[in-house]
Amino acid sequence: MLKKRYIAMAIALSIPMLANAAGDAAAGKAKSMMCSGCHGANGVAIAPMYPNLKGQNAAYIVSSLKAFKNKTRTGNQAVMMYGMTAALSDADIVNLAAYYSSLK
Repeated sequence: MLKKRYIAMAIALSIPMLANAAGDAAAGKAKSMMCSGCHGANGVAIAPMYPNLKGQNAAYIVSSLKAFKNKTRTGNQAVMMYGMTAALSDADIVNLAAYYSSLK
């Protein structure tokens, strides 16, 4: 019986972390204005040299934005992205990923 309580408590305590890991798409949408100049208002790029973000995998967006922020991703428009990601918090990154991955 005690083991079941511990399992239930562990699950209950992990729910907020899972929700946080998923990000807040509404907050991401609000933050996406800075992205829309190149990636379009709805995540569809305005020019072929920029990637579409609409429907992109959230984990991929997170890893890409973190790599740009840490300046470990290079090539193409990386230098421009260094400046765009410099002020993003980890929460901003997760929220942007939640927003763009939610677009269908």
